Amino acid sequence: MKRETVKFGMRNKVRDYYGKIAVQVQKKESFGSLACCGGERKLTQIYDKSKLGELPENAVEASLGCADPIRFAELKEGETVLDLGSGGGINVFMAAKHVGESGMVYGLDMTDEMLELAERNRKTMGAGNVRFIKGFIEDIPLEDKTVDVIISNCVINLSDSKERVASEAYRVLKSGGRLAIADIISLKEVSAKMREAAAAWCGCLGGTISAAEYSDILRSAGFENIEVRTEHVYTGEILEEYFLKDRYLSDTIDRKYLDEAGGAFAGAFIKAVKP
Repeated sequence: MKRETVKFGMRNKVRDYYGKIAVQVQKKESFGSLACCGGERKLTQIYDKSKLGELPENAVEASLGCADPIRFAELKEGETVLDLGSGGGINVFMAAKHVGESGMVYGLDMTDEMLELAERNRKTMGAGNVRFIKGFIEDIPLEDKTVDVIISNCVINLSDSKERVASEAYRVLKSGGRLAIADIISLKEVSAKMREAAAAWCGCLGGTISAAEYSDILRSAGFENIEVRTEHVYTGEILEEYFLKDRYLSDTIDRKYLDEAGGAFAGAFIKAVKP
């Protein structure tokens, strides 16, 4: 059956931005504080420090997430895992250790530079149970019912069609398969101008939806046992640290919108099961 065609206005902007980050990581250059609301926030606040030490330096430096989906994915040996928006591969490599040699972890990304970085990291790790593939989270290049677990780290909020992402995730998951996603959600309504300003921050905040909307999208796709749990709220002080220190974004941000955004967004863990 022919699938619906969807236009994605944010896609090229996101791809270009994260492509630049991948290049800078490989050149050992600083890329500022933006990491989809992860930024200068210490990685040890997100990940177990001992686990970070087991990974290639470039995988850690290119980490652009806001939480650790592996914490609640409950991965088992032998499972097949798909990471949506895998970047430099940090969550892929962590998942690979959990599923072992009998398992497989796919990292899906649309950015050539990130895929190149991730593949270099895979070779450094010698990870035979990892494969990085190019594609879009709205059109996953895997067969139906081939994945046990889908993870993602603050990527789905960047999509212009979260409904399509949910539908595709449902399609590739096996019966009984599950989602374990870290993402950014909205906690309160903000002005249209604030949304426009947030979209200029690479969509990390501009593309967010509420917990109720997230649940409705997953339910409409067919998922059950849906849970959206707020983990940390982004205060004005935190957002200032993330965005005003970023050398690419600081000149574009009107401080009054940053003030309005305080307390309007939060990192969340999202879980769901395909019956």
